[in-house]
This record gives sequence, structure tokens and C-alpha cells, in this order.
Amino acid sequence: MADWKDTSRDAQRLGAVPRAGGDVAGRVSYDEGLRKHMLSIYNYMTSGVLLTAIVALLFVNSPLFGLAFETVVTPAGTGVRPTGLGWLITLSPLAIMLFWWFGAARASTGALQVAFWSFAVTFGLSFSTLFITYTDSSIATAFFAAAAAFAGLSLWGYTTKKDISGWGSFLIMGVFGLIAASIINMFFPSGAMGFVISVLGVLIFAGLTAYDTQRLKQEYSYVRGTEMAGRAVIFGALNLYLDFINLFIYLLRLLGNRE
Repeated sequence: MADWKDTSRDAQRLGAVPRAGGDVAGRVSYDEGLRKHMLSIYNYMTSGVLLTAIVALLFVNSPLFGLAFETVVTPAGTGVRPTGLGWLITLSPLAIMLFWWFGAARASTGALQVAFWSFAVTFGLSFSTLFITYTDSSIATAFFAAAAAFAGLSLWGYTTKKDISGWGSFLIMGVFGLIAASIINMFFPSGAMGFVISVLGVLIFAGLTAYDTQRLKQEYSYVRGTEMAGRAVIFGALNLYLDFINLFIYLLRLLGNRE
């Protein structure tokens, strides 16, 4: 059930949330709407993750994979080297992210849906290389560990009465720090630094999972009954999708065994 004490006072003044002690039917209606809203977000997010996994499995076992990536053996284990097509596949998710950053505010709900599914497909093509780099058992272990962690953290973020909105700025700064550290580690490889990056990545995206869940729950007060509700579902699904994918990747880097 929704916790009426943690809904926004501004939303209450605007009439978006029934006041405590107000109409019981209104509170029940709000709770039911919130459950449907969050369920829609989770359905989109879960479908996106499954689509990414299916595309990755199909692509790595197709003849096209050999045209995009060359298998190489390095001192660290089996790896891949992208061809021109491989670089196009690798960078395509970034192109879609640029759309989200600069064009999503003006896009229709239908365009956002197309962008979301396209993002899941292109990520799947890129993630197909993981099946060459890591053992199947490592991938399965990291995936189920990420799924369990995500479920627990998201449930906590949804049910906790603690306001964790203050985590946002700190966690976003941590993401930028991870990106900077990863770039440095690419040019000056260090096993110890790679380990630290993986640990911090798990912690940061674990925090973002709980933070985003609580934020999306509270956001419902503002989008309820408006034309923004459908768009908010897709934006929310993308946020949770990225939280899960990154949590999985850093767990795989931390715990996975290379081929």
C-alpha cells in the first residue's frame, strides 16, 4: 500500500493526492493507480532486459557475429576485436542515449516506445560479446545475482519510509567518476584499479536502484491523470533497465571467470 505520509505536500495542495483523513475511496483509488503505474514500469523494464538477453544469444550464435567481431586470445583470456560493423554495433546504444538526452522531451509516447525497444536491441547486440569473453556459468551467476539484488533493493526503495532523495546527487557524481576511472583504466590497465571500479560500480548502481524506485513512486503524484503518465512509465522503465544492466555488468566483472 502507498504510504500517504511520504507524498508531496505540493501535490496535496494541487489536489493530486487525497489528504490524510480524506475520502477513503480516493485513497484506495490512488493506491490502485500507483500499483498499476509501477507494474507498468516493471513490465517494460523486465521485457527490455529479456529482449536484450534474447538478442545477445541469437546474435552470438549467428554468422553475422563473425562479421562484426573477431575472436582473439590475450594474456587475460579470450576476447573480441570489433570490425567496422562491430564498432557501429558497439556505439549504437550511445546514439540512442543522445536521443534520450536531447530529443526525448519533445518526442511522442510512440517515439519513446520505439527508442526504448531499439535501445534494448542494440544493447543486446553489444552484449553478445560477453558470451565469448566470460563462461556461461559466470554469466548465469551474475545475472541471477543481479536479479535478486535488484528485486530486494527496489522493494526496499518502494517500501521504506526513509527519504533517500538526498542520495541522488552523490550517486550521479559517482557514475561520472566511474566513467572517468574506466577511461583511465583503458589507457593504463591495472587489475587492482579494475577491481575497485567493479566494487564501486556495484555499490553505486545498487544505490541508484533503490533511489530511482522511490523517486518513481513519488513521481506518480505529479503525473497521475495527466498525459505525462504514459511517458513517465517509459522514462522510469529506462532508468530501472539501466540500473539493472549496469549492476549485472559490474557483478560479472567482479565475479565472472573469463573464457
